[in-house]
Amino acid sequence: MAQKFQAIRGMNDLLADQLPYWQQVEAAARELFADYGYREMRVPVVERAELFQRSIGEHTDIVEKEMYSFEDRGGDRLSLRPEATAGLVRAAIEHGLLHNQRQRLWTSGPMFRHERPQQGRYRQFHQIDCEAFGYPGPDIDAEIIQISARLWRKLGIRGLALSVNSLGTPEARQRYRSVLVDYFSNRRAELDADSLRRLEANPLRILDSKNPALRSLIDGAPRLVDHLDDESRRHFDGFLELLACSGIAAEVDPRLVRGLDYYTRTVFEWRTGALGAQDAVCSGGRYDGLVELLGGEATPAIGWALGIERVVGLMQATGLGATDTAPAVYLVLSGEHAERAGLALGEQLRDALPGAGVLANMEGGSLKAQMKRADRSGAAYAVILGGDEAARGVAAVKSLRTAAAQQEWPLDELPRRLAALIRPGETSGSNDGG
Repeated sequence: MAQKFQAIRGMNDLLADQLPYWQQVEAAARELFADYGYREMRVPVVERAELFQRSIGEHTDIVEKEMYSFEDRGGDRLSLRPEATAGLVRAAIEHGLLHNQRQRLWTSGPMFRHERPQQGRYRQFHQIDCEAFGYPGPDIDAEIIQISARLWRKLGIRGLALSVNSLGTPEARQRYRSVLVDYFSNRRAELDADSLRRLEANPLRILDSKNPALRSLIDGAPRLVDHLDDESRRHFDGFLELLACSGIAAEVDPRLVRGLDYYTRTVFEWRTGALGAQDAVCSGGRYDGLVELLGGEATPAIGWALGIERVVGLMQATGLGATDTAPAVYLVLSGEHAERAGLALGEQLRDALPGAGVLANMEGGSLKAQMKRADRSGAAYAVILGGDEAARGVAAVKSLRTAAAQQEWPLDELPRRLAALIRPGETSGSNDGG
């Protein structure tokens, strides 16, 4: 027996009945980005490994444990992208998009991290990224959060909580780092193995530990917000004021540090209690030094990424529906003459009802069997064309979802009359000959 292949662990198939949720999220995001003047870019899935080592940070879990990296035949060290921001910045620098320019951009697609698969966390996952370059003030910080807040409303998602914090400048964070190292060094015996490793390499990441045994120790640690430089504090206060003016509630979380080294000043997360341990649905912040770090001119920047799997999971967990993909019409075709005429009739109906869906029966079958297929398809109407109807130039129209009486209409009037029935008040653009 031939070997049966299965998907790689943590890399999931998206089946046809799941895709309507994804398409709903993607369409809503695309419309919102257009409303706010953000333009789409697409960047490669594979980049040089050094790009992520330099941008994300060599001592982060992503680089140390999770990246899919390999050497290609030319000897280059490459990685599947674990996140989108670094590639987007690389592309913007390479193509001169940041030279004396400001950019509002977005991108989307699959990302890859070798993590332990669990609900809401997969090895191939999908993100939508929103990024703005060249804007130094807190107004852009508030705007990109407005976009995310409007997306939740557009999708009908409620109950998300926004947490915000400021990491200050790299200089302020370096001073805070020394204070934090002193605090945790005096309590080494209470730290777990991961925290001991982070103590020397990246002590701020200890604040983000998910180990409940460390909660009281972390709660007692010095707070970064108390060590901010004056400029960062003014920026953060202005940001909070703009959020309040926008009617967006936010909680200042002094333990929110984010997992990527490139963040500066504003950081934030939208969280939910409906998805278990993976509570972050959308996260981001400022990365004012990243463009320069990757070879460009110093450029302020900010962005966020949302996990599509988590947004879809949240919609399903809270009973939000996806777009209906059932066809409007199912063509029941009985006999060779009807089957030949039915293919042409289907095209006429699709002209009259663009996007509504016209599903034609294939491979024959009795009238009874075809009517069962029509009902299972979810279609609103069955258009029945047999040899007798085709010879007389008519078709029967039967409502599959109401008790309305079956009707018989001339074929040359069918596209126009069906369009008026399914989309009342709209002017049909069909070439139906009626």
